[in-house]
Amino acid sequence: MKRIKYNKVRKVQPNSFEYTGEYTDEPVAMQLFVYDEHGYKEFKNVVLDKVITECKDTLQAGNIKWLNIHGLNDTGLIQKITDLFKIEPFIVGDILNTSRRTRIEEMDDILFFSVKSILPEEEDGIIKTEQISFLLKDNVIVSFQEKKSDYFTHIRERIRTGGGIVRKKKNDYLLYLMLDAIMENFFVTIERFEDKVEALHDGRINYKNDFIAGIQESRDNLNFIKRSITPLREALYNLKSEKEEDEYETISKSTHSYFARLHQKCLEMLDQVDYGLTSLDSASNFHFSAQSQRMNQIMKTLTIFSVIFMPLTFIVGVYGMNFDNMPELHEKDGYYWALGVMVFIAICMTIYFKKKDWF
Repeated sequence: MKRIKYNKVRKVQPNSFEYTGEYTDEPVAMQLFVYDEHGYKEFKNVVLDKVITECKDTLQAGNIKWLNIHGLNDTGLIQKITDLFKIEPFIVGDILNTSRRTRIEEMDDILFFSVKSILPEEEDGIIKTEQISFLLKDNVIVSFQEKKSDYFTHIRERIRTGGGIVRKKKNDYLLYLMLDAIMENFFVTIERFEDKVEALHDGRINYKNDFIAGIQESRDNLNFIKRSITPLREALYNLKSEKEEDEYETISKSTHSYFARLHQKCLEMLDQVDYGLTSLDSASNFHFSAQSQRMNQIMKTLTIFSVIFMPLTFIVGVYGMNFDNMPELHEKDGYYWALGVMVFIAICMTIYFKKKDWF
């Protein structure tokens, strides 16, 4: 499991930045959508000069512009883009520093939203994290992704086909759609771990023949997911709870209900995670109870055998003393009588224990 760790970024100068993520070899690519209710323009692998031209075009000042960036290792390009929208340097540092927690912040007419996206790998089930950041200003929204992914494919199709109401809404609704797509990955991840928890309960899987190790691994993963969801829930609560005062000027009040849905999804995900953790505790307790029961059964079996052989051992010990005045030693059939008595005692004790239902 990949954990989020704080990595202090050494800055030689106040405006010197460094990407702290693991996707350092990811090629940087940009896509730009410019759209309104009546149509759209799409630019793939767009260059910075074209972005500047489209954003400063007064003829389409009312159009929504979505600039999506894959790859953050080109810090120079990231800084030029943020300079275009007059972003504070510390926000640029938060975009590049992927160890920071999910948070939302608004400065004047700019909204910054940074969120962690998680999705386990198909083969080994290890949780991978990716930080996705958003900047909203006027009619522009910029999304920063660490690597190329298909989170927003269906959103692009909606813009191209005019499906839904995305082209009728502002950029805050587009932010809602992208956050909703990211949260779907949380649901997929949680469901996969729920399947693993059920498999642990049913005994269908075994982590390297170590049940307890499997329980602990799943518990750590679910706690990690919970740590990722909790700050997102707090940020969404701040967005959806604005009623009287419009604290976030970049988010219209008509969009609050959409973010309220996302907040509700966060609560549902936390409920699922808590249920999974409870199920793991139940599985762990059941495992230890089963182990204790099995040990008790083994001890009972060994005790029964020991009790059966105790009188037999006593008889053998008595006649093993070999005193001359022991008359039984000189009996012709003494040996067979002794064996018969021992067999009789063993049979009687076995029948007695069986009637008592001790085995």
